[in-house]
Amino acid sequence: MKRFVVIAAGAAVLAGCGWTPGMRDRSAVVAEVSPCVTKRFDVYFAENEARLTNAALQAIGLTATQLQSCDIRRVQVVGLASATGDVAANLSLSERRAIAVAEALVAAGWPSPAFELGAVGDAGATTAAGANEPLRRRTEVVVEASPRS
Repeated sequence: MKRFVVIAAGAAVLAGCGWTPGMRDRSAVVAEVSPCVTKRFDVYFAENEARLTNAALQAIGLTATQLQSCDIRRVQVVGLASATGDVAANLSLSERRAIAVAEALVAAGWPSPAFELGAVGDAGATTAAGANEPLRRRTEVVVEASPRS
């Protein structure tokens, strides 16, 4: 009797997996998402460095590949630095980081006139209580992309 119940339950489950008339083509219900949208990603650096790491180059390459069929309208690159060290040195470091990322994106084929570079140094790198904010050794990249017309 137990065996009959298991077989009947299995048959009922499989019956629910049948095709619904008119729904044989998934394209009628599944839409492909365009990669050509605004994207944000971070590129991280080693402490006191503005040289791109292998992981950073991979992140840039992956994003460039994802957007290669898109019209890149604008790219904002903002360099940041941690609160350790001199304020002027941190600002210079964050500027060099932004430039390094922009140069890598141009090398990946992105249009250089679309770039807006910024640097904030260590501004905002500490909390109100004076603690260092983690993960400040980076650039923030925002890419505005749209489908090519």
